[in-house]
Amino acid sequence: MTIVAVNAHAPISSGEIPTTDPRRATDVEQKQQQIIEILEELELDAILLQSPENIAWFTTGADLTRAGSNESCAAVFITQDARLIACSNVDANQIFDRSIPGLGFQIKTRPWYEPLSQLIRDLCKGRKVASDTGVESTMNLSERFKALRIPFSELEGERIRELGKLVSHAVEATARRVERGQTEQEIAGCLSHRLLKHGVTPRRLQVMVDGQSIRYRHWGYGEDRLERYCVISAVGSQNGLHAAATRTVSLGKPPSSFIKSHHLALLMQATGMYFSKPGWAFFDTWNRVKRIYEKYECPDEWQHSDQADIIGYLPAETSILLNSEFKLQPGIAAFWHPSVGPAMTGDTILIEEDQTIMITPMEQWPTAKIMVKEHQLSLPDILILPDEA
Repeated sequence: MTIVAVNAHAPISSGEIPTTDPRRATDVEQKQQQIIEILEELELDAILLQSPENIAWFTTGADLTRAGSNESCAAVFITQDARLIACSNVDANQIFDRSIPGLGFQIKTRPWYEPLSQLIRDLCKGRKVASDTGVESTMNLSERFKALRIPFSELEGERIRELGKLVSHAVEATARRVERGQTEQEIAGCLSHRLLKHGVTPRRLQVMVDGQSIRYRHWGYGEDRLERYCVISAVGSQNGLHAAATRTVSLGKPPSSFIKSHHLALLMQATGMYFSKPGWAFFDTWNRVKRIYEKYECPDEWQHSDQADIIGYLPAETSILLNSEFKLQPGIAAFWHPSVGPAMTGDTILIEEDQTIMITPMEQWPTAKIMVKEHQLSLPDILILPDEA
């Protein structure tokens, strides 16, 4: 095996670099202990991580993908007493200096013209290894790692709350500046710019003008031009975590039928948020929402689009299914995004021991007061801009 030095004068371990984030270092140490418990339980020598979401979880935020790709350019190899990054010599300096400084990782590289798979094969050779992909006939623990990614640690909870503010701010700032005649893709470009300038990576953008979502509930954006109203939604990522928000803007008063649809969607969203309680199965929460669809005489609307996702190191760690037994618990975030006809609403919530917090708050935005079980929730109403046509 060829081992290529990162730099002749550089430390061989990122632990030799002073960390600027002691809390992150502590978080990584705690995750190492979780891995050690699995190693001991299954009598393993090592665990290999290749999925970006699991690498981001274990490193508490490192993005080891290359720009424009969803695949990791490196792997993480963890033993009882060490953790290392396996990558090519091209990526080593950036990973070492920017992604994992002071976090106690070692790094092993191969020349860029040799496949990373060979380095991974060499690391696994002669060892009992589990992984999150099943590569090289390793034991596949992908479902086990999915369970490890949630609930969040204290640091992750703080990070996703801050991310939620950035995402909702970008969506609302974009909505306040839309103009008649703009294309959906022009609006999406403005939204992407606002996310990126605050260090948030756009993961999914939706701009749906004038009822586009009636036919296409998962529409992204296209060449259609805004004439009357627009639904804008974004999923953004920072430190490996995701948060999402949806807002609706209208040039002048929108049609009464659209207002009705929007308020019905808000009622579904409020119900889902209110009943996202610790200890509840996702299915139990969903049943409350389904009853509201039936009560307000739109019993089939929920069948046209998915309603909510658990959100974290993936945009959708798990989604609502009719028989979902997934248990909600403190430290879990959910993105409720129901739709009714042309209207779609959506916000991210964080479940805590004694309350549920909406982490995509409104800024200078009209609110609608929704009552659920004598409890009032304030959710984003339609922003009406002056009609200058």
